[in-house]
Amino acid sequence: MLPNKPPAGNQTQRWTLSQLFGLARRNPLMISRWVLCWAAVGTASGIFAGVYWNVLELIIHKLQRFEGLSLLLVMPLCGLLVGLVIHFLGNPGEIAVIVDNIHFRGGRLDSRKNPSMILASLVSISAGGSAGPEAPLVQVTGSFGTWVADRFKLQGEDLRSMSLAAMAAGFTALFGSPLGGAMFALEILHHQHIVEYYEALMPAIVASCASYLVFAAITHLGIAPTWNFPQYNLANIDDFALAIAFGILGAVAGWIFMAIFRFCDRAFSRIPGPIYLRTTLAGLGLGALAVVLPLTRYFGHEELESVVNTNIPAMFLLILALGKMAAISMTVTGGWRGGFIIPLFFTGACIGKAVALLIPGVHPALAMICTMAAINAAVTRTPISTTLLLSKLTNFSPFTPILFASLMGFFLAPKVPLIASQLKHQTEVAN
Repeated sequence: MLPNKPPAGNQTQRWTLSQLFGLARRNPLMISRWVLCWAAVGTASGIFAGVYWNVLELIIHKLQRFEGLSLLLVMPLCGLLVGLVIHFLGNPGEIAVIVDNIHFRGGRLDSRKNPSMILASLVSISAGGSAGPEAPLVQVTGSFGTWVADRFKLQGEDLRSMSLAAMAAGFTALFGSPLGGAMFALEILHHQHIVEYYEALMPAIVASCASYLVFAAITHLGIAPTWNFPQYNLANIDDFALAIAFGILGAVAGWIFMAIFRFCDRAFSRIPGPIYLRTTLAGLGLGALAVVLPLTRYFGHEELESVVNTNIPAMFLLILALGKMAAISMTVTGGWRGGFIIPLFFTGACIGKAVALLIPGVHPALAMICTMAAINAAVTRTPISTTLLLSKLTNFSPFTPILFASLMGFFLAPKVPLIASQLKHQTEVAN
């Protein structure tokens, strides 16, 4: 069976990478069992993600037929259903709860919240909420990692690493970037520290690779880039200055988004009564916004392709970006379930393309992708994984401009992060 802790002489010792490789030389069978366990967790996570995605697409195709004024009825009804699920099955929480559990519960994620998360997120996303499936996938697969750790009686950093590996596998399944998914699972936990739980990096990478292959096989999505941006070749050092400029623009957009988000959060928190009242009102607001700006509906997986390849006036793109910020904010603060990474990418693409249209000579792909990177890094504080994800999703081969833009978004972000639990851990450590 798997070793459940470091050598007996030191109960607090951790498995660092050097220890693992040293163990592999002395006892190849033991390290193989660890790798097989991580791969098994990734495989199971990929299977769940593939089934979840297929069910989600099936429901979306049923609900996409509703358009126009019918959304003023359909989306509030879906919001009511989301609220009833949460009311009776329990509140599964958001990413902040996961971050808190990783920090303060030793990495233990509660699987009892999974039925509520799965059902609420399926309705939220398929009805047209501006939130994607990455949050429910991370929650469910991460709790599965905790379950596996309990079966092997793992404790301390071993347990936390197994949960993080499963979280990374769930995230990677959707985004198709094993290294980016592994880094995201570690980066999202902190406000300033890029990676703290470095012991979990190798388990996360192994689990992510397994999940990636299984998910691609189940969904038949292939391994090609998700969005087809115009071809771009880095041939001028001045483009790095443009990447920094769009990084600043993305950071400003991140500030605006967080202001809208916090306004919506205060507004919804003042609504008395059970949560299904709040989710119903959020559905009404989302439906009204979708009637005026149809591209604000859904989380942007397909809608972003329309922004990239359709001739849309610059002013309308800016209006669409503001509308999308409002839609994301109403979705999340109104009690609907899902993540906001792909919606933020959509917002950044709108802003970047609008600026490229207004300034002759600016390459639209550079403008869009750098703004996408910066706004996401500013909001989620994940500059490294954002760079890795976007390079895979867009097939944008010049890696460095994305990194420059992501770092600008990260360093120019507000001092208080949107995910408050990222800051809470650092405050505890400082005290």
